[in-house]
Amino acid sequence: MFKRHPILRYVLTRIFNYIFTIWGSFTVAFFLFRLVPTNPVEAWVNQLQRQYSVTVPKGDEMVAYYKEMFGLNGTLWDQYTHYVNMMLHGSLGPSFINFPTPVEELLLRRIPWTVGLLSVSIILAWVLGLLMGTMAGWFRDSTASDWLTNISIALSQIPPYLIAIVLVLVIGYQLKLLPTRGAWDAQYPIGFTWDFIKSVVSHSILPASAIVISSLAGWILSTRSLIVNILGEDYLMYAEAKGLKPWQIMTRYALRNAMLPQAMGLALTMGFMMSGQLLIEILFVYPGIGELMSRAIAVYDFNSLYGIILLSIFSVMTASLIVELALPLIDPRIRREIIA
Repeated sequence: MFKRHPILRYVLTRIFNYIFTIWGSFTVAFFLFRLVPTNPVEAWVNQLQRQYSVTVPKGDEMVAYYKEMFGLNGTLWDQYTHYVNMMLHGSLGPSFINFPTPVEELLLRRIPWTVGLLSVSIILAWVLGLLMGTMAGWFRDSTASDWLTNISIALSQIPPYLIAIVLVLVIGYQLKLLPTRGAWDAQYPIGFTWDFIKSVVSHSILPASAIVISSLAGWILSTRSLIVNILGEDYLMYAEAKGLKPWQIMTRYALRNAMLPQAMGLALTMGFMMSGQLLIEILFVYPGIGELMSRAIAVYDFNSLYGIILLSIFSVMTASLIVELALPLIDPRIRREIIA
């Protein structure tokens, strides 16, 4: 049956790999975290004992109760099956850092901030990188192209958090032009009001700029490389022979051919968005997924960590699946390989 329907075989194979990879990746992450020789409940009780220098009354009973609530009882296999059963019923368990708030509710509060910050930053960097990389590749022998390429190479070696620190020190503290902490001014209630929206935008400029600057260099270099490899192709020479202007050849032919792999790269990059920008969100105290992950790691909040990891795996694998399913529709060469 599958031999007569190669497209169906391709789709089902990709879907099976998608489901298996999500399950396998989460299973590995689950057991790795569970092998840590501590749990959040006992760590919390020990902290109380150190802080107040007294034994917590009925501490053993309290630990047993909360271990049961957080699924920390039994063998590793018992804990794994318990958590998987909770997930299948639509629950990720209570969060320890925001007890008793369910993890899924906590994630729903954080996702808009991460998606809002990273989606705008990633798309802006992609568009600018595509345009600037095309110009750098098309005019590769010019001085401006050499400068742009060298600056991009230098920026690509600088970590995003270091760029963020420079922006904070210069723009935030020296020039005092933009806020450096949080996502909005606490004096404004959350809502679709002009004051709140303006506050959100002003607070997001610095972290967004750090992300754009750090990722822009990679898009410029990769686009330039694609354009340089395209130059000299027969279809460009044919377009030139037809009398098309250089800017028309660059935009209609060179840029369009470079956009396919770059669009696929953008889709995969958007998939990694749910993992957040950990260090940047911590530095700017931005209430996103990355900042939540840092707090969860600090107190061994397994449920929150599992929720974040599962969300990250799901988003990355879903983006990868969409790309793999879209490639045969976009690229006829891949479609011919599947059918052959």
